[in-house]
Amino acid sequence: MPNFLKYAADRAAGLTRQTTLYAGNAFDRVFRAASLVQAGQTPFETLFTDGLVSLRYYAPLAEDFVELEGETIPVERTAQRTPIVIVPPLAVNMLIYDLFPQRSLVRFLRAKGFEVYLIDWGMPTRAHSHYNLHTYVAELLPAYLNRVREHSGEQELSLHGWSMGGMFTLFYSALSNDQHVRNAIVLGSPIDSHASGILGLLNQRMADVAGFIRKRTGFRLHDVKPHWFHTPGWANTIGFKLTNPIGSVMSYWELIIRLGDREFVTNHATTSAFLDRMVAYPGGIIQDTVVRVWIDNQLSKGEIQIGDDIAKLENVSANLLAIAGSEDTMVTPGAAKRVMDHVSSTDKTFRVVPGGHMGILAGSKAPKASWLELAEWLAARSD
Repeated sequence: MPNFLKYAADRAAGLTRQTTLYAGNAFDRVFRAASLVQAGQTPFETLFTDGLVSLRYYAPLAEDFVELEGETIPVERTAQRTPIVIVPPLAVNMLIYDLFPQRSLVRFLRAKGFEVYLIDWGMPTRAHSHYNLHTYVAELLPAYLNRVREHSGEQELSLHGWSMGGMFTLFYSALSNDQHVRNAIVLGSPIDSHASGILGLLNQRMADVAGFIRKRTGFRLHDVKPHWFHTPGWANTIGFKLTNPIGSVMSYWELIIRLGDREFVTNHATTSAFLDRMVAYPGGIIQDTVVRVWIDNQLSKGEIQIGDDIAKLENVSANLLAIAGSEDTMVTPGAAKRVMDHVSSTDKTFRVVPGGHMGILAGSKAPKASWLELAEWLAARSD
């Protein structure tokens, strides 16, 4: 009997500890989520801001080694000559580039000896509804690249663009004919939006409907004031999650059944800090993207209208590394690969890596699946 009582007491104590652990993790996840977030820990200096858009510079790392998803990487003290400028897409916050200490693109690039700059597009409000492709590609981007050149003392730059950031990179290179863009890295950027799986089929149907309306009425989306197309951040969060609704629901179900795993709860809070804090889209960008990229599919022909100008992808001559995700439902490999048909780059490479639209940039597989190759590719073209 004493042994049974001891077993029962131990069992009860174990259940109490487990219940306390689950309750504590649940409380922290719901009410103290900010204390769990590991993102945004790499120090940076803000070199300039206009009140909305700012330019970041990530200084050399103080540590001698960094962890990269289970691997220890020595920090290179000899800097690569050509700086790299990260050109983010709109609607996302910048935590995606510094998501975890062991999965931080900016920290990794610094460890590999690159001078790292990042253009933070900020948080547009309705007062910025008139911002369109021309605003970002022909006004803001060249101005901030000039500031990078002033700070670094280097004319030649490498540009890294994910999703719409990749399109900005290509559009700028095509429109400006900037011969000092030495390397361009684009990830998950649609060139043939009608070839992007189910989403591509929807774009084709939208094109059919838009064509019918234009023919019958002459109406175009650009006839409407851009203010009406301003999309708030919460709507972009919902839209992004709806691209993978099952995965979004399952992530919270997994959180429930793994509440006893503190590391998992912390990782979930960190990822959610990015996904749940999407940023607004200016109405002018929505108009240009829906009409010129989705409906008219102009890029599939190798050009796109930017304001009153036409940006031709044949003007892009920088060394090009284009990456697509094998599970990306927003921009399938078929939609992304068409860039190879249009640019004039003699040194151009296309890769398909594991992951979805977000995963190819900052997923758990990204460091080993693409970052290491990216750094090697870039280092060979940055001296």
